[in-house]
Amino acid sequence: MSDRRKQEALNAPLDPRSPLVLDTRELGRRPGALKEFSRTVPAPADLGIEVIGVPQGSPMELDLRLESVMEGVLVTGTARARLKGECVRCLEPLEQECEADFQEMFSYPDADDRSRFADTGDDAEDEETFRLEGDLLDLEPVLRDAVVLSLPLQPVCQEDCPGLCPRCGARLADDPGHDHNEAVDIRWAALEGLAGSMRDGEKDEDNEPRTAGDDPQEK
Repeated sequence: MSDRRKQEALNAPLDPRSPLVLDTRELGRRPGALKEFSRTVPAPADLGIEVIGVPQGSPMELDLRLESVMEGVLVTGTARARLKGECVRCLEPLEQECEADFQEMFSYPDADDRSRFADTGDDAEDEETFRLEGDLLDLEPVLRDAVVLSLPLQPVCQEDCPGLCPRCGARLADDPGHDHNEAVDIRWAALEGLAGSMRDGEKDEDNEPRTAGDDPQEK
């Protein structure tokens, strides 16, 4: 996910009706308070890479754990979804299962005030921070990063997929005995034809009957 898109996600007002917006009100900012639940949500758009991804609107199963800590709410979860794409070897459509684990801290809105006197020297890391908006948090950017990073960069329909014939483009898995015995270059074909004609001429000469006058050693 691009830095610009992440920033837009962080700054956009949250819609409590969104299936990926979670309400932490039950935790009550009590450190140690815990909430575990599962839900099925429709996949957001652009959840994938060029060759494979989760189709928009397809069901995603989430197992979630929300834990209240001093700084905010720690979200831990697992996402499961069905992937669709194409084999990079034979270009056939394929489907696979995806499972991605994630964990992210969502800070309270006033976390900066409470950590104002924290060490901010040169060694401090300038890390991106996800924040709660009131009692709400947006899980989409965290989910998107986890799923996209878990995707195979070179998806194949099967581990031993032989791919396509480099000469004619046929899918080799459909025809294991596929082969090209004929010459594909017409120049080689012409040479083979010439060589065959020469061999036939030599055979004709060898089989032609000879007379006494034809013997070069006779005077």
